[in-house]
Amino acid sequence: MPERDIDREIRRLALPSLGALLIAPLLVAVDSAMVGHLGTSELAGLALASTVLTTIVGLCIFLAYATTASTARLFGAGRHREALSRGIDGIWLALILAVILATGLLAFGGPLLELFGSSSDVALQARRYLHTSAFGLPGMLVVLAANGTLRGLGDTTTPFYAAAGGAAANVPLNFLLIYPVGWGVAGAGVGTALAQTGMGLWLVSVVVRRARREGARTSFRGAGVLASLSSAMPLIIRTLCLRAAIIGQLTAATRLGTEELASNQITMTVWNFAAYGLDALATAAQVLVGQGLGAKDKVRVRAVLARCLNRGVTTGALLGALLIILSPLIPLLMTGDGAVHSLATHSLWVTALCLPIAAVAYMLDGVLIGAGDASRLAWYMLASLLVLAPCIAAVVAFGRGQVGLLALWAAYAGVFMAMRGATMLLRVRGEEWMGL
Repeated sequence: MPERDIDREIRRLALPSLGALLIAPLLVAVDSAMVGHLGTSELAGLALASTVLTTIVGLCIFLAYATTASTARLFGAGRHREALSRGIDGIWLALILAVILATGLLAFGGPLLELFGSSSDVALQARRYLHTSAFGLPGMLVVLAANGTLRGLGDTTTPFYAAAGGAAANVPLNFLLIYPVGWGVAGAGVGTALAQTGMGLWLVSVVVRRARREGARTSFRGAGVLASLSSAMPLIIRTLCLRAAIIGQLTAATRLGTEELASNQITMTVWNFAAYGLDALATAAQVLVGQGLGAKDKVRVRAVLARCLNRGVTTGALLGALLIILSPLIPLLMTGDGAVHSLATHSLWVTALCLPIAAVAYMLDGVLIGAGDASRLAWYMLASLLVLAPCIAAVVAFGRGQVGLLALWAAYAGVFMAMRGATMLLRVRGEEWMGL
């Protein structure tokens, strides 16, 4: 497959994925702005409850990754009916998990929020948001599985339309329920739940229509759901390790001091936005590698691997260069504190230098997920976490001020990402990962 054709496919898959990824944080920002006008307790409660909710949804990202990989390989092999049936199994699994998790949040959300030690006013607002938004969990998780199915089929445009439609509905819904109806922070939860449910229903209808056209099964099948859960277990472990790394980084930043923590928040926000671009390319890698392996075309898979790495590193380098140029300006948009501005500017320099390294990790993560090599990914992520842990411990024990913050980001964006990239790079040098 010519490099030009591969680049065209990468763009076709990555650009809509990037759009869908960027919509989510923008929605959070809009929600925060609306709730912020209600009062400080309401905004703090939203922050607390949304942290719990996004953590739960983040841990369930395997629903998208596992479904994308398995569906892409079957689709690439020309087994379209089986590909859609596998996607349907993933959607049923998402629905079952969502009902269990939503029930758990409604029953134990209050005690869970109390563990954060917030004031009674903040805890009350957090419970209101968490309990109302919990009804949107089925929609949120079904969206993940349906997106994975459609991406596996090579369709990243429909998930983008769903995200855009959900955003378009979410903003007026939240405004109506927060202010004219007068439900306050609970209205934000209801609006989000309704928007997510609408997205989920529409995406499922798209998948079901395609399944029926291919004569694929759409009914519940226990064996298929259990198989989907079993195949996703390594990805669950991988995600837990990644979350542990993020929590460790945040914990260390908290120990460094208030100014350092504020600077860390600015840097992490920018890092996450840069990561969206790399994530979009990784999604393209998942799809193209999965379909290539399904077709048993090693030459194509090798070409896709090379181009994805090339595009990824190039993108990482460009983002890094842009970040160095903008690093004195970005903190000005988020803080008026001179000390925080200085700390954030210097830590952004570190992240900018590390973005090409991170690009290798993101790209190879997508490649190996697409190849169904999830068990190795779990081990590699665990090994990377074990390398990061003593670095974080050293920062906590000896780090102070700017030096401590720079060391922390060098550990997370440099050492952690380098370990992830190096282990996966060694893996893809051979052919065992292809499973052919």
